[in-house]
Amino acid sequence: MLSLRLARGAHALVQLRRLLVAAASGGVGFLLLCTLADAAARSEPSPEPVARLLWCLLPLAATVQFAVAVARTDPTTRPRPGLSAVGLGPARLTVLAAVSTAVSCTLGSALALLVFLHLRGDLTGLPFDGAAGPLLAAGQPLPLGAVLTLLALVPFAASAAAALALRPRGTKREESFEFEGGEPRSEATPAGLPWGVALTAAGLTLRSYTGPVATVDAGTHAPAGVMAGWALTVLGLAVAGPGIVYVCGIAVQSLRPGAVRLLAGRALMADAVRIGRPLGLLCAVSSAVVAVTVLAQGANWPRPFGELTGLGATLVLACTVATLLTSALEARHARAVIRSGLRGLGARCSTLRASAVLRTVVLLAVFAPLTWVVAQLATMPLRP
Repeated sequence: MLSLRLARGAHALVQLRRLLVAAASGGVGFLLLCTLADAAARSEPSPEPVARLLWCLLPLAATVQFAVAVARTDPTTRPRPGLSAVGLGPARLTVLAAVSTAVSCTLGSALALLVFLHLRGDLTGLPFDGAAGPLLAAGQPLPLGAVLTLLALVPFAASAAAALALRPRGTKREESFEFEGGEPRSEATPAGLPWGVALTAAGLTLRSYTGPVATVDAGTHAPAGVMAGWALTVLGLAVAGPGIVYVCGIAVQSLRPGAVRLLAGRALMADAVRIGRPLGLLCAVSSAVVAVTVLAQGANWPRPFGELTGLGATLVLACTVATLLTSALEARHARAVIRSGLRGLGARCSTLRASAVLRTVVLLAVFAPLTWVVAQLATMPLRP
């Protein structure tokens, strides 16, 4: 009941983010139900449904990540003075965030079930009744337990991930910058850059041993080495993202910086952990899109899982971009006190805006070429 009251009084932007989580959850639920329908329509056992189910794990992971990012920026789950007196301490707020996330994802799963049954022809009286009946195995009975289990995957995974990410960690020290020998030092220095580079190199090397793809038929699938290589590359870029952003912050404020460069570099160093991982994941997803586009030029590149391929890829890309934007909004809210303090000291608004523009330009100048290089290295051994 408290979650519903807080949801009703939330800001319109907060409601929009929750609706986006529900939409992403509905898309994943629809993919899972389509996979179940495909398995029910087959008369003989086949590894095809298992491959389709594994493909659905990618948009599932992207949706869970987006739901956690939305839960972190939800103002109703932030500790505020006076809430502990009424029994809403950090543990209760974590439970509240998990419940809110589960409600949004459950709404999306319910809508996915309704759309699936409507397109399948089980619900009548609306436009497009049974429009996708042949694709969704119309007339084939679906086990109720399997349907409920698949639809419960996203709410359960998202709520558990939100509770794990927002759990109380004891006394949390604020990130601050100190000076040692005239050089800035941060207490939250990312240490995953070497590991991320090693994982990315291992992923690219593994794909290089897969062999070139000379001909592609409609029924072929990517070799296991290609999928494992992409997984290592994605993991490596996600691990290396915070370190790359941190190094960018150090580079921006090096060599006698002015006020704009100093503010931009310190902000990049402070937000490295917060926005670095979403940037790394977006870099990996974008490189995959570029790689598929390059491989599809001059060839009839297939859709291994039919229409589910495009829908799943769209969900992954949309959730990754939305996660990055949500993390950037969280970073902006975290710097609100610093901005107000700088304005109180006489800093001009144009200086703060120039610092924000410089941060954006630096990140684009670093991650855009990195995306292109990873895509080219990934497609080089796969070209015919």
